[in-house]
Amino acid sequence: MAVISYTPAIDRMPPVAKAGVVGWLRQNLFSSWISSLFTVVALWFLFKTVPPALEWLFFKASWVGTTRDACSADGACWVFISVRFEQFIFGFYPSEQYWRVILAFVMFVALVGWLLVERTRHKGKVAFFAIFIYPVIAYGLFYGGLFGLPVVETHKWGGLMLTLILAAVGMFCSLPFGVVLALGRRSSMPVAKSVCIFFIEFWRGVPLITVLFMSSVMLPIFMPEEISFDKLLRAMIGIIFFQSAYMAEVIRGGLQAIPRGQYEAAEALGLSYWKSMFLIIMPQAMKLVIPGIVNTFIALFKDTTLVLIIGLFDLLAVVQSAFSDPNWLGFSVEGYVFVAAIYWVSCFSMSRYSMYLEKKLHTGH
Repeated sequence: MAVISYTPAIDRMPPVAKAGVVGWLRQNLFSSWISSLFTVVALWFLFKTVPPALEWLFFKASWVGTTRDACSADGACWVFISVRFEQFIFGFYPSEQYWRVILAFVMFVALVGWLLVERTRHKGKVAFFAIFIYPVIAYGLFYGGLFGLPVVETHKWGGLMLTLILAAVGMFCSLPFGVVLALGRRSSMPVAKSVCIFFIEFWRGVPLITVLFMSSVMLPIFMPEEISFDKLLRAMIGIIFFQSAYMAEVIRGGLQAIPRGQYEAAEALGLSYWKSMFLIIMPQAMKLVIPGIVNTFIALFKDTTLVLIIGLFDLLAVVQSAFSDPNWLGFSVEGYVFVAAIYWVSCFSMSRYSMYLEKKLHTGH
Protein backbone atom coordinates (compact mmCIF):
# COMPACT_ATOMS: atom_id res chain seq x y z
CA MET A 1 0.00 0.00 0.00
CA ALA A 2 1.48 3.31 -1.05
CA VAL A 3 2.02 5.95 1.58
CA ILE A 4 0.99 9.47 0.57
CA SER A 5 3.13 12.16 2.12
CA TYR A 6 1.60 15.55 2.93
CA THR A 7 3.59 18.73 2.81
CA PRO A 8 1.75 21.75 4.29
CA ALA A 9 1.48 24.70 1.95
CA ILE A 10 3.35 27.82 2.85
CA ASP A 11 1.10 30.78 3.67
CA ARG A 12 1.48 33.51 1.14
CA MET A 13 0.63 37.17 1.37
CA PRO A 14 -2.32 38.30 -0.80
CA PRO A 15 -1.38 40.10 -4.00
CA VAL A 16 -0.74 43.78 -3.55
CA ALA A 17 -3.21 44.59 -6.29
CA LYS A 18 -6.01 42.74 -4.43
CA ALA A 19 -5.56 43.86 -0.82
CA GLY A 20 -4.53 46.89 1.22
CA VAL A 21 -4.64 50.46 -0.04
CA VAL A 22 -3.88 49.51 -3.64
CA GLY A 23 -6.62 46.90 -3.67
CA TRP A 24 -9.14 49.36 -2.20
CA LEU A 25 -8.23 51.96 -4.82
CA ARG A 26 -8.56 49.47 -7.67
CA GLN A 27 -11.90 48.20 -6.40
CA ASN A 28 -13.54 51.54 -5.52
CA LEU A 29 -11.91 54.24 -7.64
CA PHE A 30 -10.27 52.60 -10.65
CA SER A 31 -12.40 49.51 -11.30
CA SER A 32 -13.03 50.53 -14.93
CA TRP A 33 -12.01 53.23 -17.35
CA ILE A 34 -15.24 55.15 -16.70
CA SER A 35 -14.67 54.97 -12.94
CA SER A 36 -11.06 56.06 -13.43
CA LEU A 37 -12.17 59.02 -15.56
CA PHE A 38 -14.67 60.20 -12.95
CA THR A 39 -12.07 59.76 -10.22
CA VAL A 40 -9.53 61.89 -12.06
CA VAL A 41 -12.10 64.61 -12.77
CA ALA A 42 -13.24 64.60 -9.12
CA LEU A 43 -9.65 64.86 -7.87
CA TRP A 44 -8.97 67.75 -10.25
CA PHE A 45 -12.12 69.54 -9.06
CA LEU A 46 -11.17 69.05 -5.40
CA PHE A 47 -7.65 70.30 -6.08
CA LYS A 48 -9.01 73.46 -7.66
CA THR A 49 -11.67 74.24 -5.04
CA VAL A 50 -10.67 72.85 -1.64
CA PRO A 51 -7.31 74.64 -1.06
CA PRO A 52 -8.68 78.13 -1.93
CA ALA A 53 -11.75 77.48 0.22
CA LEU A 54 -9.62 76.40 3.19
CA GLU A 55 -7.43 79.47 2.81
CA TRP A 56 -10.45 81.77 2.78
CA LEU A 57 -12.21 79.95 5.64
CA PHE A 58 -9.32 79.38 8.02
CA PHE A 59 -5.75 80.25 7.06
CA LYS A 60 -6.30 83.84 5.86
CA ALA A 61 -9.42 84.53 7.91
CA SER A 62 -9.71 87.18 10.62
CA TRP A 63 -10.78 85.82 13.99
CA VAL A 64 -10.06 88.48 16.65
CA GLY A 65 -11.37 92.01 16.82
CA THR A 66 -14.39 94.19 17.51
CA THR A 67 -14.68 96.28 14.34
CA ARG A 68 -14.45 95.68 10.61
CA ASP A 69 -10.98 97.25 10.64
CA ALA A 70 -9.71 93.98 12.14
CA CYS A 71 -10.71 92.08 8.99
CA SER A 72 -8.30 91.48 6.15
CA ALA A 73 -9.38 91.54 2.53
CA ASP A 74 -7.96 88.10 1.70
CA GLY A 75 -9.93 85.87 4.05
CA ALA A 76 -13.24 85.50 5.82
CA CYS A 77 -14.19 88.02 8.49
CA TRP A 78 -15.31 85.86 11.38
CA VAL A 79 -15.09 88.96 13.57
CA PHE A 80 -18.54 89.82 12.19
CA ILE A 81 -19.89 86.52 13.56
CA SER A 82 -18.17 86.86 16.94
CA VAL A 83 -19.39 90.42 17.48
CA ARG A 84 -23.02 89.48 16.74
CA PHE A 85 -22.88 85.92 18.05
CA GLU A 86 -25.21 86.53 21.00
CA GLN A 87 -27.81 88.14 18.75
CA PHE A 88 -27.60 85.22 16.32
CA ILE A 89 -28.19 82.75 19.15
CA PHE A 90 -30.73 84.58 21.33
CA GLY A 91 -32.30 87.09 18.95
CA PHE A 92 -33.57 90.13 20.85
CA TYR A 93 -33.86 88.34 24.19
CA PRO A 94 -32.61 90.53 27.09
CA SER A 95 -28.95 89.81 27.72
CA GLU A 96 -29.39 89.68 31.49
CA GLN A 97 -31.90 86.83 31.01
CA TYR A 98 -29.75 84.61 28.78
CA TRP A 99 -29.25 82.21 31.65
CA ARG A 100 -32.92 81.20 31.44
CA VAL A 101 -32.59 80.09 27.83
CA ILE A 102 -29.31 78.30 28.51
CA LEU A 103 -30.78 76.49 31.52
CA ALA A 104 -33.84 75.36 29.55
CA PHE A 105 -31.74 73.95 26.71
CA VAL A 106 -29.26 72.30 29.10
CA MET A 107 -32.18 70.54 30.78
CA PHE A 108 -33.49 69.49 27.37
CA VAL A 109 -30.12 68.06 26.29
CA ALA A 110 -29.77 66.26 29.64
CA LEU A 111 -33.22 64.68 29.34
CA VAL A 112 -32.66 63.61 25.74
CA GLY A 113 -29.25 62.20 26.61
CA TRP A 114 -30.71 60.28 29.56
CA LEU A 115 -33.36 58.71 27.32
CA LEU A 116 -30.97 57.88 24.48
CA VAL A 117 -28.16 56.31 26.50
CA GLU A 118 -28.94 52.62 26.88
CA ARG A 119 -27.63 51.94 30.38
CA THR A 120 -29.37 54.76 32.23
CA ARG A 121 -32.06 53.80 34.74
CA HIS A 122 -35.59 55.06 35.46
CA LYS A 123 -36.27 55.85 31.81
CA GLY A 124 -40.02 55.70 32.38
CA LYS A 125 -39.92 58.37 35.09
CA VAL A 126 -37.59 60.53 33.04
CA ALA A 127 -39.84 60.20 29.98
CA PHE A 128 -42.88 61.20 32.06
CA PHE A 129 -40.97 64.24 33.34
CA ALA A 130 -39.83 65.17 29.84
CA ILE A 131 -43.31 64.91 28.32
CA PHE A 132 -45.53 66.43 31.01
CA ILE A 133 -43.39 68.51 33.38
CA TYR A 134 -40.45 69.84 31.38
CA PRO A 135 -42.62 71.79 28.86
CA VAL A 136 -44.15 73.76 31.76
CA ILE A 137 -40.72 74.50 33.21
CA ALA A 138 -39.34 75.47 29.80
CA TYR A 139 -42.27 77.79 29.12
CA GLY A 140 -41.78 79.40 32.52
CA LEU A 141 -38.11 79.96 31.78
CA PHE A 142 -38.57 81.23 28.23
CA TYR A 143 -41.61 83.44 28.72
CA GLY A 144 -41.46 84.19 32.42
CA GLY A 145 -44.37 84.98 34.67
CA LEU A 146 -43.58 81.89 36.75
CA PHE A 147 -41.09 81.45 39.58
CA GLY A 148 -40.92 85.25 39.91
CA LEU A 149 -39.22 85.68 36.53
CA PRO A 150 -39.90 88.80 34.44
CA VAL A 151 -41.98 88.33 31.32
CA VAL A 152 -40.16 88.32 27.96
CA GLU A 153 -42.63 88.72 25.11
CA THR A 154 -42.36 86.27 22.23
CA HIS A 155 -41.58 89.02 19.70
CA LYS A 156 -38.20 89.30 21.41
CA TRP A 157 -37.44 85.62 20.85
CA GLY A 158 -35.28 84.95 17.83
CA GLY A 159 -32.12 83.49 16.40
CA LEU A 160 -31.12 79.89 16.90
CA MET A 161 -33.19 79.82 20.07
CA LEU A 162 -36.42 80.37 18.12
CA THR A 163 -35.40 77.89 15.41
CA LEU A 164 -34.83 75.15 17.99
CA ILE A 165 -38.09 75.91 19.80
CA LEU A 166 -40.15 75.73 16.60
CA ALA A 167 -38.39 72.56 15.43
CA ALA A 168 -38.62 70.80 18.81
CA VAL A 169 -42.31 71.62 19.32
CA GLY A 170 -43.12 70.63 15.73
CA MET A 171 -41.30 67.32 16.00
CA PHE A 172 -42.67 66.49 19.45
CA CYS A 173 -46.30 67.21 18.57
CA SER A 174 -46.46 66.08 14.94
CA LEU A 175 -45.39 62.50 15.70
CA PRO A 176 -48.33 61.50 17.96
CA PHE A 177 -50.79 63.41 15.75
CA GLY A 178 -49.34 61.62 12.74
CA VAL A 179 -49.82 58.24 14.42
CA VAL A 180 -53.47 59.02 15.18
CA LEU A 181 -54.10 60.26 11.63
CA ALA A 182 -52.43 57.19 10.11
CA LEU A 183 -54.53 54.86 12.23
CA GLY A 184 -57.65 56.86 11.40
CA ARG A 185 -56.97 56.69 7.68
CA ARG A 186 -56.73 52.89 7.90
CA SER A 187 -59.78 52.64 10.15
CA SER A 188 -62.87 50.68 9.13
CA MET A 189 -65.13 53.45 10.48
CA PRO A 190 -66.22 55.59 7.50
CA VAL A 191 -66.55 58.87 9.42
CA ALA A 192 -63.16 58.65 11.10
CA LYS A 193 -61.51 57.55 7.88
CA SER A 194 -63.08 60.35 5.85
CA VAL A 195 -62.10 63.02 8.39
CA CYS A 196 -58.49 61.82 8.50
CA ILE A 197 -58.24 61.60 4.71
CA PHE A 198 -59.63 65.12 4.32
CA PHE A 199 -57.24 66.51 6.96
CA ILE A 200 -54.18 64.84 5.46
CA GLU A 201 -54.92 65.72 1.86
CA PHE A 202 -55.85 69.31 2.71
CA TRP A 203 -52.65 70.10 4.61
CA ARG A 204 -50.45 68.23 2.16
CA GLY A 205 -51.93 70.22 -0.71
CA VAL A 206 -51.11 73.64 0.76
CA PRO A 207 -47.56 75.10 0.87
CA LEU A 208 -46.15 75.73 4.34
CA ILE A 209 -45.58 79.40 3.59
CA THR A 210 -49.32 79.74 2.88
CA VAL A 211 -50.15 77.87 6.08
CA LEU A 212 -48.01 80.26 8.12
CA PHE A 213 -49.54 83.29 6.44
CA MET A 214 -53.08 82.06 6.98
CA SER A 215 -52.43 81.08 10.61
CA SER A 216 -51.04 84.53 11.33
CA VAL A 217 -53.51 86.68 9.39
CA MET A 218 -56.71 84.68 8.92
CA LEU A 219 -56.94 82.66 12.14
CA PRO A 220 -57.61 85.69 14.39
CA ILE A 221 -60.49 86.73 12.08
CA PHE A 222 -62.39 83.50 12.78
CA MET A 223 -61.77 83.58 16.53
CA PRO A 224 -63.92 85.45 19.08
CA GLU A 225 -62.68 88.92 19.96
CA GLU A 226 -62.00 88.01 23.58
CA ILE A 227 -59.63 85.23 22.47
CA SER A 228 -56.22 86.25 21.17
CA PHE A 229 -53.47 83.89 20.07
CA ASP A 230 -49.83 84.86 20.25
CA LYS A 231 -48.12 85.08 16.86
CA LEU A 232 -45.61 82.40 17.82
CA LEU A 233 -48.39 80.11 19.02
CA ARG A 234 -50.22 80.56 15.73
CA ALA A 235 -47.08 79.64 13.82
CA MET A 236 -46.61 76.54 15.98
CA ILE A 237 -50.20 75.42 15.35
CA GLY A 238 -49.75 75.81 11.60
CA ILE A 239 -46.43 73.93 11.61
CA ILE A 240 -47.86 71.08 13.72
CA PHE A 241 -50.91 70.61 11.48
CA PHE A 242 -48.83 70.79 8.32
CA GLN A 243 -46.17 68.40 9.56
CA SER A 244 -48.67 65.94 11.04
CA ALA A 245 -50.14 65.31 7.60
CA TYR A 246 -46.76 64.30 6.18
CA MET A 247 -45.93 62.27 9.27
CA ALA A 248 -49.23 60.40 8.94
CA GLU A 249 -48.38 59.26 5.42
CA VAL A 250 -44.91 58.10 6.49
CA ILE A 251 -46.37 56.03 9.32
CA ARG A 252 -49.16 54.70 7.10
CA GLY A 253 -46.51 53.33 4.77
CA GLY A 254 -44.99 51.43 7.69
CA LEU A 255 -48.38 50.04 8.72
CA GLN A 256 -49.06 48.79 5.20
CA ALA A 257 -45.66 47.07 5.12
CA ILE A 258 -46.53 44.84 8.09
CA PRO A 259 -47.63 41.37 6.91
CA ARG A 260 -51.25 40.41 7.43
CA GLY A 261 -50.11 37.52 9.58
CA GLN A 262 -49.06 39.90 12.35
CA TYR A 263 -52.60 41.28 12.58
CA GLU A 264 -54.05 37.77 12.61
CA ALA A 265 -51.60 36.66 15.30
CA ALA A 266 -52.67 39.57 17.50
CA GLU A 267 -56.33 38.63 17.00
CA ALA A 268 -55.54 34.99 17.82
CA LEU A 269 -54.04 36.10 21.13
CA GLY A 270 -57.29 37.84 22.00
CA LEU A 271 -55.76 41.32 22.08
CA SER A 272 -57.96 44.34 21.61
CA TYR A 273 -57.43 46.75 18.72
CA TRP A 274 -55.38 49.25 20.71
CA LYS A 275 -53.30 46.59 22.45
CA SER A 276 -52.51 44.85 19.17
CA MET A 277 -51.60 48.16 17.57
CA PHE A 278 -49.32 49.52 20.27
CA LEU A 279 -47.82 46.21 21.41
CA ILE A 280 -47.34 44.36 18.12
CA ILE A 281 -48.07 46.36 14.96
CA MET A 282 -46.90 49.88 15.76
CA PRO A 283 -43.43 48.96 17.12
CA GLN A 284 -42.67 47.05 13.92
CA ALA A 285 -44.06 49.82 11.71
CA MET A 286 -42.11 52.56 13.49
CA LYS A 287 -38.90 50.59 13.04
CA LEU A 288 -39.50 50.36 9.31
CA VAL A 289 -40.17 54.09 8.84
CA ILE A 290 -37.25 55.50 10.84
CA PRO A 291 -35.64 56.95 7.66
CA GLY A 292 -38.92 58.58 6.63
CA ILE A 293 -39.54 60.04 10.09
CA VAL A 294 -36.04 61.50 10.33
CA ASN A 295 -36.32 62.85 6.79
CA THR A 296 -39.55 64.62 7.81
CA PHE A 297 -37.87 66.02 10.92
CA ILE A 298 -34.95 67.33 8.87
CA ALA A 299 -37.35 69.00 6.43
CA LEU A 300 -39.21 70.59 9.35
CA PHE A 301 -35.98 71.89 10.88
CA LYS A 302 -35.06 73.63 7.62
CA ASP A 303 -38.60 74.87 6.94
CA THR A 304 -38.57 76.92 10.15
CA THR A 305 -36.84 79.64 8.12
CA LEU A 306 -40.23 80.42 6.53
CA VAL A 307 -41.54 82.02 9.73
CA LEU A 308 -39.89 85.25 8.57
CA ILE A 309 -43.00 85.90 6.45
CA ILE A 310 -45.08 86.44 9.60
CA GLY A 311 -42.49 88.60 11.36
CA LEU A 312 -40.65 86.01 13.44
CA PHE A 313 -36.86 86.30 13.30
CA ASP A 314 -35.34 82.84 13.31
CA LEU A 315 -31.62 82.20 12.84
CA LEU A 316 -31.53 82.99 9.13
CA ALA A 317 -33.71 86.09 9.50
CA VAL A 318 -31.57 87.49 12.33
CA VAL A 319 -28.41 86.96 10.31
CA GLN A 320 -29.97 88.63 7.27
CA SER A 321 -31.06 91.60 9.38
CA ALA A 322 -27.45 92.05 10.48
CA PHE A 323 -26.39 92.58 6.86
CA SER A 324 -28.13 95.98 6.86
CA ASP A 325 -25.89 97.33 9.63
CA PRO A 326 -23.79 100.06 7.94
CA ASN A 327 -20.81 99.12 10.11
CA TRP A 328 -20.76 95.58 8.73
CA LEU A 329 -21.75 95.89 5.09
CA GLY A 330 -20.24 93.38 2.69
CA PHE A 331 -19.98 90.33 4.97
CA SER A 332 -23.08 88.44 3.86
CA VAL A 333 -21.04 85.43 2.71
CA GLU A 334 -19.71 84.85 6.21
CA GLY A 335 -23.22 85.05 7.63
CA TYR A 336 -24.65 82.54 5.17
CA VAL A 337 -21.71 80.17 5.74
CA PHE A 338 -22.31 80.39 9.50
CA VAL A 339 -26.02 79.58 9.08
CA ALA A 340 -25.30 76.78 6.62
CA ALA A 341 -22.78 75.22 9.02
CA ILE A 342 -25.30 75.17 11.88
CA TYR A 343 -28.04 73.65 9.72
CA TRP A 344 -25.67 71.09 8.23
CA VAL A 345 -24.33 69.95 11.61
CA SER A 346 -27.85 69.64 13.01
CA CYS A 347 -29.26 67.75 10.02
CA PHE A 348 -26.20 65.52 9.69
CA SER A 349 -26.41 64.62 13.38
CA MET A 350 -30.06 63.60 13.03
CA SER A 351 -29.21 61.57 9.94
CA ARG A 352 -26.36 59.72 11.65
CA TYR A 353 -28.48 58.95 14.69
CA SER A 354 -31.21 57.53 12.47
CA MET A 355 -28.62 55.27 10.84
CA TYR A 356 -27.53 54.14 14.31
CA LEU A 357 -31.14 53.34 15.23
CA GLU A 358 -31.67 51.41 12.00
CA LYS A 359 -28.57 49.31 12.69
CA LYS A 360 -29.51 48.76 16.32
CA LEU A 361 -33.10 47.73 15.59
CA HIS A 362 -32.30 45.68 12.49
CA THR A 363 -33.58 42.13 12.96
CA GLY A 364 -33.24 40.87 9.40
CA HIS A 365 -30.33 38.67 10.41
